[in-house]
Amino acid sequence: MKTMALLINPIAGMGGRAGLKGTDGADILQRALDLGAQPEAGLKAGKALDHLAEVDAPVKLLVAAGAMGEDAAKAAGLDYDVIYEPSAKEALETQKADSEAFLDAAKAAQPDLLVFVGGDGTARDVCRKIGLDIPALGVPAGVKIYSAVYANSPESAGRLLAEWAQDSPMDYHETEVLDLDEAGFRQDEVDIQVFGYLRVPQHSQFMQNLKSASPQSDEAAQESIALEVLDHMDDNAIYLVGSGTSTRHIMDELGLDVTVLGVDIIKNRQLLVKDANEQEILDTIEGEEDVRLIVTPMGGQGYILGRGNQQLSKRVLAHIDKDKLTIVATPSKIMTIGTNPFLIYTMDDAIDEKFTGYYKVITGYGQYSMHKVEAIK
Repeated sequence: MKTMALLINPIAGMGGRAGLKGTDGADILQRALDLGAQPEAGLKAGKALDHLAEVDAPVKLLVAAGAMGEDAAKAAGLDYDVIYEPSAKEALETQKADSEAFLDAAKAAQPDLLVFVGGDGTARDVCRKIGLDIPALGVPAGVKIYSAVYANSPESAGRLLAEWAQDSPMDYHETEVLDLDEAGFRQDEVDIQVFGYLRVPQHSQFMQNLKSASPQSDEAAQESIALEVLDHMDDNAIYLVGSGTSTRHIMDELGLDVTVLGVDIIKNRQLLVKDANEQEILDTIEGEEDVRLIVTPMGGQGYILGRGNQQLSKRVLAHIDKDKLTIVATPSKIMTIGTNPFLIYTMDDAIDEKFTGYYKVITGYGQYSMHKVEAIK
């Protein structure tokens, strides 16, 4: 019988909708809770485990008690053994030390595969404790997911696990674990570092790419994109401007103080809210008849919604029509994505489906290209 260790970081991703760009640290977690954030990591783990539970293949899970693994395994109806008891009984009180202690126990047990649910901070913990000793797979649940050790979505991770459980041929390769400093991230400073490597399944359909930064030479293209957007801007509409250097140039041309890594709200070419969280967005757009959204895809990965901009939640996106979504991208960024579609994952099938299809992507002044947007399932 195959064995699979499962680690869930219960607080992963809670800072996203709150606009906090991460959940590292007790003070940031408390701020996220004060802003109404709810845990989602367990739900995303469940979406992956449901696919594993559907196959007729004997797999035993090795888990930590409670929200760190046991609850999700039990809900999926999977066979499991508890190999670690967290120091805290409440899910949101578990600590980094609990993750590390579980990983020590998992390493001693030598499972066939280690699955972890979280973001780049969780991947760092796994990298530090497990390294290349045990094959690993990340289920994306965090705010910051730059590393390519994660599947495209929880469902993609589940399909990959189903293939693994049924002994489908699978190659593994050493993949970089990346992370950035959250304190700097909140100040619009991006300092990404390589912390090590994990041995993960090589599967182009299910695994995500590394996030690629925009090259310095893109600046002229970004400026021309900004001018094209401003030429067609309706002063009666309210605009949500997503994160990224391409969208930043739009705000720069307006002479507005912005956040590169958050969501800003403008109307009549004036800044209403800088670095808005989900609730601030909802409060600002309430009663507005014309709400529009401008986003740019993540280089290399292609996500436009649901990754790195969780403030744009399903509740927010319900107020935006498909034809009110504007996508901007420089030609060089599109090259990093290739012929792959842009991606959406909001955990709401109806919202995801609403925004799928083909879009005229602004690539320069008076320049457009057609690109497909797909929902990750």
